[in-house]
Amino acid sequence: MSPTESITWRSLPFDALHARTLYRLLQLRTEVFVMEQNCAFQDMDGADTACFHLLGESADGSLLAYARLVPAGLKFSEVSIGRVISAQAARGTGIGHALMREAVRAAHHLWGVRPIRIGAQARLQAFYRQHGFEPASGIYLEDGIDHIEMLRAA
Repeated sequence: MSPTESITWRSLPFDALHARTLYRLLQLRTEVFVMEQNCAFQDMDGADTACFHLLGESADGSLLAYARLVPAGLKFSEVSIGRVISAQAARGTGIGHALMREAVRAAHHLWGVRPIRIGAQARLQAFYRQHGFEPASGIYLEDGIDHIEMLRAA
């Protein structure tokens, strides 16, 4: 069995997150976005309470992957997937691809099959293209990092 086959996926609304789970996901977001990427930004942007939170956990309960599922009208006019991350220890196992497959599936389950727009780091365009996302804007600077909007058709 591959490492990604042993992951349990849960998609929870904010109010269903236990305090320890919320702490773990915020800790992982800080480790990756603030510490690893050396990016000071407002991670807790007020949107989390309106979103679903996709958690990829190992058998021992470690959080290995995470994405925020954003309803249409909150960040973009379309449904969105954001805060896509994998724990450093899980990288290289295919977990990022498993996370994106599960995020798209969960978004479709929640809101129906419809277009999904993301604000991706520009360096990850090839990764997101493998999941059906195509460039939908020029490159722009966000929090000191080149980004691009990408759209996945319904």
